[in-house]
Parts: sequence; C-alpha cells; structure tokens
Amino acid sequence: MVQTIDLELHEKRHTDFHQKRIDRAQAQGYDKPVTAFLSDVFITYSAAVGVTFGHKNHNAFTGRFADGHRIRTSDVQRAEKQGRFWVLTTLNSTYVVASFKREVGRPSMRSFLASAKRKLH
Repeated sequence: MVQTIDLELHEKRHTDFHQKRIDRAQAQGYDKPVTAFLSDVFITYSAAVGVTFGHKNHNAFTGRFADGHRIRTSDVQRAEKQGRFWVLTTLNSTYVVASFKREVGRPSMRSFLASAKRKLH
C-alpha cells in the first residue's frame, strides 16, 4: 500500500519586488546591528512571522535561518520606524521589515502597535 504525505515547504523564493525592497533596506543605515531582513511579515501573538534574508546566524551546514525560510521571532519588545522601514527589536535580535504580507501584514502591525500603546497606559 502506497502512503501519500503532503509536505509544506518552509522556503520561499523572493520575487523581484521582495528583492528590490530587501536591497533598499540593506542600503539604509540602522541604529543597531541588524540580525536579519524579513519580507512578507505579519505580527501574531506579539511575534513577527516572515521570510528571512541575510540572517547573521545562518548555519550553512544545517540550513537554519537560510534565505527564503519562514521564521517566527520571539516577542517583539520594540517597533520603530527608521527611515523607510520598520525595525523590530526582540530580546536578543533586531529585524528590519522589508515588506509586509499582503492584506494582513500592515493591519496586524497597526493592531500590535495599538495593543502595545494600551499596555503602556
């Protein structure tokens, strides 16, 4: 009997649009060293989910944090706009949002910012 298993690949090819946004984000300077650039980002449960590019902890042997892999960050401690891009700071990392996920990315960021503002008051 043949068994069929559906696999979801956790790798995404960057489109020309994504690559152009990543190139622009990399060309800009930032206050802190950048851990990675993320595309197709949305915020869920105080963490960012996106497709990674240029992660400083990329492991070529295991493929961990390789370009095109989807990652979920730890909880975002701070979100601020630097130049044209959002910078998300977690406990140990700094991520630059090169692009948001269509239709859900920006609304999730606005919701996160509103929620964070309410917690401060």
